[in-house]
Amino acid sequence: MKWVFWLSFLFTLYTYGGYPAWLYLRTRWKPLRIRCAPILPSVSFVVAVHNEAQALPRKLRNLSELDYPADHCEIVVVSDGSTDATNEILTGWPNGRLRTVASPHHEGKASALNRGIGAAQGEIVVFTDARQDIRRDAIRHLVSNFADPSVGCVSGELMLKDPGHGVTGKGVGIYWSLEKKMREWEGASSSMVGATGALYAVRRELLVSLPPATLLDDVYLPLHVARQGKRVIFEPRARAFDNVVGTEKEFRRKVRTLTGNYQLLHLAPWLLSRENPIKFEFVSHKLFRLWVPFALLALLVSSLCLRGAFYQVMLVLQCIFYGMGGVALLRLRLGFFRRLTEVPLAFVVLNTAAVIALVYFLKDKKEIWVR
Repeated sequence: MKWVFWLSFLFTLYTYGGYPAWLYLRTRWKPLRIRCAPILPSVSFVVAVHNEAQALPRKLRNLSELDYPADHCEIVVVSDGSTDATNEILTGWPNGRLRTVASPHHEGKASALNRGIGAAQGEIVVFTDARQDIRRDAIRHLVSNFADPSVGCVSGELMLKDPGHGVTGKGVGIYWSLEKKMREWEGASSSMVGATGALYAVRRELLVSLPPATLLDDVYLPLHVARQGKRVIFEPRARAFDNVVGTEKEFRRKVRTLTGNYQLLHLAPWLLSRENPIKFEFVSHKLFRLWVPFALLALLVSSLCLRGAFYQVMLVLQCIFYGMGGVALLRLRLGFFRRLTEVPLAFVVLNTAAVIALVYFLKDKKEIWVR
């Protein structure tokens, strides 16, 4: 049982500590500089929407007010079988830069993005969602990185707002803060594994068609950019803003994202071959997180079975940690202690979502594919 304990412990430690530490050190040993310049290539914004009548007017105003020359950009909105007032809003919108692609049937985001990519004419295609606001100078910062011919995709940074408390640089906590630092370190020394779906840009000639059921376009497309020998990098000055969601919605989002990671192996088996120049990063960042909950279970069971003070202490620490996550779910008013429970809660939510994601993928749960 000792080998089960230590293998599980070291695996979990590497996934959440060792790999980020390795990325940090790599940025110090072998940083890859980016040659930025204030260039102004033509830009196409691609937004896929389905029944977004409530958010759409604000999004269109936001895109129209960005600090980028009007004659250098276009807005392509794909209405994917919308049945609310979305199509009417697009038809009546007073902006000559807006191009609408309307589909009579709801086919899913991936199919809608393929339509948008096919309609886009700009040198750079910027992907964004309907609900986030983009900072006024974000696009200039994004495209400045394309002055370097080695760059094929640039991801912006998503900043999460807690209503009533303003913007928090740490997002919803330590997990989101670590995730963003890992993306930054990956891009600074090699390529990111994926991009921020709320705001990312790709050279149009590097874009490929998305399989219709694709859940993670913001991972699938950047990985194909890396496959073609171009870098995927992070630009923290290009910011988009969104609101923090509740635990239930965050859990559903994580299930969808982690299911999408399993799906990537089915859609792109080359990811585990030599064709993937960032295979090490993909496995360490994406796949290992899917397997951590099973390592945690093995760690708990082996701690129960092993004798000795050290293993008993480890068992107690695990029980305390998971117990704190359970307390956080009760939403009790516990002051400072409540804040201490947020990290265990985020950890428990993430790993529970990973288990459910595997079940959904194995069962081929269809509603996951289209939402």
